[in-house]
Amino acid sequence: MTEDVGYAAREDTTMATVCYGLYLAAFFTGITAIVGVVIAYAQQSTAGPVMRSHYTFLIRTFWIGLALMVATCVVAGVGAVLSVILIGIPILFLAGLMATVASIWFAVRCIIGLVNCARGDAYPRPYAVLA
Repeated sequence: MTEDVGYAAREDTTMATVCYGLYLAAFFTGITAIVGVVIAYAQQSTAGPVMRSHYTFLIRTFWIGLALMVATCVVAGVGAVLSVILIGIPILFLAGLMATVASIWFAVRCIIGLVNCARGDAYPRPYAVLA
């Protein structure tokens, strides 16, 4: 029997990869990120330290993204109401800019996390707000 001395056991990355995929699919479906965060919460307690960093990162990505989406909707709502007197039109453009930046932020976080997960590396800074 041969022992693999010097090789650390790799954790299973399947569920974290599925979560990242569900987050990215939310751009098309709008709802799959909720399934992804439920899976991340369910897997976090039983995961090893490497995958736990990914699940922490996924959970934080979801909640920060949701907060950004709510803020964007509030700005868009104010802009829509004020557009009756024309002052709301620039506010609507601001809401569009906020939505674009938040979408790019979300996609970049998911892609960087997916790359780290595919390598089998822990996410280096799971509590960071920027990628």
